[in-house]
Amino acid sequence: MMAASTASTAISSLCRKGCYLRGFQIPNDVYTRVAYSRSMSINNNTKRGFPRRGNTGSSKSVLRESGEPRALKMAVDQDWTSVYPTAAPFKSGSVPLSVRMGYPMKRGVPPDRKGNLELIKIPNFLHLTPAAIKKHCEALKPFCTEWPQALDSDARCEELFPIRLQTRAFLFAGMSQRQPQARVVRLTVKLSSVNLDDHARKKLIKLAGVRYDKETDTLTLNADRCPLRKQNTDYAMYLLTVLYHESWKVEVWEQEKTRADMEEYSWEDSLSQRNLLDSLRRMQWAGPGEGGAGGGAGDRAELLASPEVQAYGESISRIKNKGESEGTVLQYREAVKRLLNL
Repeated sequence: MMAASTASTAISSLCRKGCYLRGFQIPNDVYTRVAYSRSMSINNNTKRGFPRRGNTGSSKSVLRESGEPRALKMAVDQDWTSVYPTAAPFKSGSVPLSVRMGYPMKRGVPPDRKGNLELIKIPNFLHLTPAAIKKHCEALKPFCTEWPQALDSDARCEELFPIRLQTRAFLFAGMSQRQPQARVVRLTVKLSSVNLDDHARKKLIKLAGVRYDKETDTLTLNADRCPLRKQNTDYAMYLLTVLYHESWKVEVWEQEKTRADMEEYSWEDSLSQRNLLDSLRRMQWAGPGEGGAGGGAGDRAELLASPEVQAYGESISRIKNKGESEGTVLQYREAVKRLLNL
């Protein structure tokens, strides 16, 4: 009856498509033929060995037995670089080490390496053995050049390559090997190695603010805004370029600066320097026949070149810029005693 109902459904679908049939009544001979077709066998050729439906014979699938693990068949002098040529997860059948990892159950030992998911989840360095690193170095040697003879010291390297970029790499066990702090880039450069005049140097220091270390004369720029390290490197270089070009610009209001508006005290052409030169001329230090307050350019150059005047200028500049302390006051006292021959 199942086959008959199926045939009835098929004929009804044909009727819906436009076949010329009246009603849904099906002759009895259709049911007879359908019932007869159900009793026919669809597997007449028994020589091919096709299985019958619902066959519960004695035929069984043969299961292959697992062979001996590769780790037990390895020789002592096995080439490990052929076992782990590249980075790959942990393979228990290829690593001849009794590695255990996991939580010990019932105060026992951690699970063995076979089927251990904890060993598969974490990264490994089985592909970076000393033999593998040696092979990599031998393969890269034809593409390397000799170290330049001009870079024979660290000072020479800093002179030719003043910009230094510092990054950090992290390795940890987690769901992802990406560490957010690995994107941070630190750029350092000494201002003494940058082509700057007095105005540009002072303006760059003013723009940099706390990023400039006066004791080491080093400018430090930290870039961590972008998600990738390469992007932060480009951003740090962009910041250094902008600071360099902005420091060379001279605005209109900068030309109106007076000596009182300067960031640091300058001994050159200052009121203290003019008063000292005037006092020395009056004391006739310029020469036996060149007294008076007249004095020319030669007298001024000779006085400024004397060691006593230079020491006095340095002591005055240090007190003005660094403030009064025990060391600066003692230096100023010794410079005045030398200047007055006391």
